This record gives sequence, C-alpha cells and structure tokens, in this order.
Amino acid sequence: MHTSYVSPHAYGTARKQHAPPEPPRPAPLPTANRAPGLPHRPPDHRRGRDFDPAAFARTFREAHVDSVTVFAKCHHGRLYYSTDRPERHPGLAPDLDLLSAQIEALHAVGIRTPIYLSLQVDEYAAREHPEWVAHDENLKITRWSDSAFEAAWHVLDMSSPYADYFADQLSEVLERFAPVDGIFVDMCWDQPSVSRWAVDGMRREGLDPADADQRARYAKLVARRYMARYSAMVEKTLPPDAAQGVWFNSRPKTGLSEERQFVRHTEIEGLPTGGWGYAFLPYVARYVRPLGLPTLSHTGRFHESWGDNAALKPRAALLYECSQMLSHGLTSGVGDVLHPRGAPSPAVYELIGSAYGHLERCEPFLDGGRVVSEVAVLVDPALGDNPGASGIGAVRALQQLRTQFDLLPPASDLTGYRVVVVPESTRVDDALAVRLQHYREGGGAVLLTGPALLKNGTEPALPDLPVEGLAPAPAGESFLACEGVPGVPADFPVISYGSRLTARAAEGAEVLARVVAPYFPRSWDRFCGHSYTPPADLTEEVAVAVGGGVAAVTVPLLAEFHEHGLEAYRHLLGAALDRLLPDPLVRAGGPVHLETTVMRTTTGTAVHLISFVPSRETPTLDLVHDPFPLVDVPVALRLDSAPRSVRLQPTGQELPWDHDGAYLHVRVTTLDGHAMVVVDHD
Repeated sequence: MHTSYVSPHAYGTARKQHAPPEPPRPAPLPTANRAPGLPHRPPDHRRGRDFDPAAFARTFREAHVDSVTVFAKCHHGRLYYSTDRPERHPGLAPDLDLLSAQIEALHAVGIRTPIYLSLQVDEYAAREHPEWVAHDENLKITRWSDSAFEAAWHVLDMSSPYADYFADQLSEVLERFAPVDGIFVDMCWDQPSVSRWAVDGMRREGLDPADADQRARYAKLVARRYMARYSAMVEKTLPPDAAQGVWFNSRPKTGLSEERQFVRHTEIEGLPTGGWGYAFLPYVARYVRPLGLPTLSHTGRFHESWGDNAALKPRAALLYECSQMLSHGLTSGVGDVLHPRGAPSPAVYELIGSAYGHLERCEPFLDGGRVVSEVAVLVDPALGDNPGASGIGAVRALQQLRTQFDLLPPASDLTGYRVVVVPESTRVDDALAVRLQHYREGGGAVLLTGPALLKNGTEPALPDLPVEGLAPAPAGESFLACEGVPGVPADFPVISYGSRLTARAAEGAEVLARVVAPYFPRSWDRFCGHSYTPPADLTEEVAVAVGGGVAAVTVPLLAEFHEHGLEAYRHLLGAALDRLLPDPLVRAGGPVHLETTVMRTTTGTAVHLISFVPSRETPTLDLVHDPFPLVDVPVALRLDSAPRSVRLQPTGQELPWDHDGAYLHVRVTTLDGHAMVVVDHD
C-alpha cells in the first residue's frame, strides 16, 4: 500500500502533515508605489480557495497513492470541516467543508482516507486555556522553545480538562465521518507536568510529585489511560475486520508490546534527513517486525524535515527510502504539506509518483510475502527506537555482512532463529541466562559481546563459553591481532577502543583474535604520538574465540564499529558468524553498502537488492543523488531443490542460474538501485 495525507494547510503522501503558521498579512503598499490607475487589491488568504475536488483526487490517483491521511485538526488546534465548534479555521469560507470534500473526492476514486488530529500540540487551546499547558518542575510552561518570542508549539497537559476537550473533538469527528478509514492521533509522548491537575493526580496514585522518576511514571500512566479511552471510542465505530483503527504517533517503540492492545497496526516515522538518519528505519523495522502487526513507515518529500515546504529531496533518495520500506515488508508513506490554497503541487506528486510507480510494479511479485530472518539480536527494550551505538553498529555491520536478522527484546520467543547475538548493551540477568542455555540445548548458536559475557556482571553467562577467566581489563586502548580472518592482515594489529574483558581461550576453542598490549598506557605525563601508544607484544589474552556453537567477543565490537567504522571489526564479526552459521540464507558480493532482505511469497522467494550510497554533503545531512549500479554481482540463495524459474523483477529479465544441491547461484546487473531476484520454487 502507498499512503498519503492531507489537510487544508497540510497533507501529503504518507501520513503526517504539520500545518504551517498562518502567513502574516502584509501592510498595504504606499500610494506612491502603486501602479497609476490600478486599485489596491489585498492578497487573498482564504484557505482552500483553489481546492478542486476532481483535480485533488486525480493528483493522488495519478501518483499511485491508495491512502491519504486527511486533516480534521492541525497543530494550531484548528478544525477543517463544518462544525459549530469555535475552533473551526476562520480562514475557511463558510460554505467550504474541506475535509468532507476531500474524503468524498478521494473515496470516489478508491482511495482510503484515515483522519488526522493533533493531540498534545494545540495552539488554540493553549491560548484560550493557558492553565491547560504543561508545566515543568520550575513551574515554567512547556514549549518547544525557552524564548517567549520564538515561534514554538505549546505542549498540553493530558491530566488537565484538555483530555475531555479533545475527546469531544474526536467524538464529533467519529460521528460526522463514520465509518472512518482510521484515526491518526499525533504528538502523543509521555509529558511530565506539575500542573495542579497533574499534582493532584499523582497524589491520588500515591506518587510523589517532587520525584522526577515518579513524575515520569505518572506521565506514562496518563498516556496509557488516554490511549485506552480514545481507542475504545474509535473501536466502537469500526467493523471487527478493519485493518486500521487508531494510531498514537510519537510513542516510543519501547512500550509497543504493552500498548499494542490499543492499536491494530503500528507506524514508523523516520525522515532520514530530518534527524533520524538512514540507519533508523532498518533498526526499527526489525524491532517491530516480530510483533506481527501491519506496519506503515513513512519518510517525507522534503529535502530536510517536516515543514521544509519549499524544497524537494532528490528523486533517487525517495526511491531509496520507499524501496527500503518495501524490502522490510512495510507499507510506504511519503509526507507532504498542502499549500494553504488547497491545490497539491504537480512537482511534488510527479516526484512521489515516480517512487510509487516503482513500488506498484514490484508488488505483484511479493504477494503474501513475509520477511525471513535467521539471526536474532537481543536488544535492551528500554532503548526502544533509540538504539545507541551498539544497536546502530549491529544493524550496519550485519547489513553489510548480508545477514538476515531481527531485533528482539530478551524475553522474546527464539524458536526458528539459528543464531542469537547479544550485544554489549544488553544485560544478561538470571532469566536471560537460563533462556540462552535452553536455546543452546536446542541446538541454537550464540554470540555474546563485551559485558554480555557476564551474567549480572559477575559470572559467565553460559557454562560452555570458549573463554575462561573473564574479568574487567584495565582501562585504555589495546590492539587485536587477528588469526584466519579474511580481509584482515595477520601481522597488523588493529586498534581496539573502549573497555574490554580479559580472558584466555578455553580448551579446544578456535581463537580469531588475541590482544596486543601497547608499549605503555597513555597518560598526561607519558605519551607517544598523536592518538595512542603503538602496539608492542602479543599476549595470551583472547579477544574473540569460538567453540561449541558459542562465540565470545571480549571487546565492545558493535559499538566500536558504529563509532569508528573500521572494516576490520566487520570482518572479525563476520568470521565469528561464519563459524556459527556456515550456510547463511543468502550470500551476495558487490559493494559493501548493498542491502539485502529475503521474503517468502506464495509462489517462492524474493531477494531484495538495494544499492544507494548516502554521502555527507552538509554538516548535518546525508544525501542520496543517484543509484549505485550493480554489475555482475554474485548472489546465492540457500535452496533445497532446483527452482522452476529465476527472474530479475520488476523488469522481467530471465536470469541464468545454477543449483549446486544447496544453493541457487545467479549473477545480477542492474542500474536502478533496487531490484528483486524472484525465484519460483516449491
């Protein structure tokens, strides 16, 4: 599905449009500057003045859009439909029921219309009821700026009567537009406050308003309660088989396993150039996938982030982002902002249509598709969609190694995964240690890095580790001498940053890296060179060892890969995984940035190949301008029997293939940035 969304000020192809501030009315020009004989005509600021229902719907239809999230209420707290409520936008003509007209026009061409309402940001309510605005611990009102004279949103307190005010708005929308295609509620984070309503509420719950942790606990409680309330309101209006109910945006994915009771699907907001970065979607997609909820992800057509209305991102960037969503089994969305006059921009929808047209050509080959993963990376659920260095390092390294993996909380079911990776940022407690041991007894392999090697930080996490004598090492840099690691010279010790554990190899373990000590620890009064003291002698201390289906990495390899990017770290991780998973689902050559995912479909298997290279071109932006060609790239898919056919889609090119009894082998050339090796088999 391709989605979009719209409002009088804002809309787009993907869900969230923030309505821009009302433009100022310019002062009349001085008489002396007016053209002789021409009357002065003030600019026409009527909202939706150029709205044409047929042209509006045709724009989306021609851009291959099949769902548009339309605005009932924007961040300014204004409503865009016929209502007696005073919040109705004063710039709309009295006879213009904009939201109704948008829904009717889009439904007429078969496009769904979920409805958007802003929640904790509402400028109208903040002005009319300043007592409803959240207050911080210093009794300052909560805004997106510390300056009273800077444009910024006020944040509403959901423990105040504003919660009922919003419920009335939602109720009217549900009654007015029933049956709705879904409700999108935006700006729904946990907001601590010390307003009189919040303080009274905390005292009723036995919580201390003076304690920051308990204020945060109460904020989460308030959020879960309003989610339950508003979700019940929406659910009453929906048929049981509705695919989409209500979505509460801006919630951390940390709590999604508990909050899924309030939703029928999940959504991932991530504009790569808007602060999220290009590693964000691959991380969060893998984090939410095991929950089994239908998932929409969206980027934006903006060059930078929301509200960058007069700038378009490069065509290749949007194709990359949409193809990446498709490869993770997600619905693709692209955010836009509708001009206040109500007419969508042809340039915007030509751009969006170019990406959605590609998706539409790909979709027939992914019927019934589900992403297949064989490695589980256990991440700290408290990190949610803020994965930290080890999380991003794991995603980047494993993508570059063509590993097919999911990200799971430690309590997840590990059935079906062949390898479990426990990063250094995941604490191994008694419960997780027991689960890992049961998993090992069932034949699964385990890779542990850094502190994850120690249960509760004190004793070995597993009884059959390939290392012994684990203990914290002295602070300071060390070096890794790799043994039998392809791509890493055996005679060139590689720098290792950060804290590590000391260990020696257990009997029978295969050592992939040993520790080389520096000549002396670097200090303020004794140092050599610009960065660190050079490596001296090889020690008996082990950095990476494998044995009995377990790999032990005593250094924080994943965080180091994120922070320093040394390819030796990736090669070392890859060598350890090769010992645990000698027959991975897919192998692929080609450039290191190549992204691969595998989907099982109703007729066989599809291997996605995505080849784009973001480059840092401003102090803060990674930009994509062109696809990176793949030329004669070898791809191997583990397959028990010979296929019926192998084609490169969506072009339909038949590929020569070879089957060696275990793997299907093909070679791929494509210049388009995204293609699929589609294998028809039993």
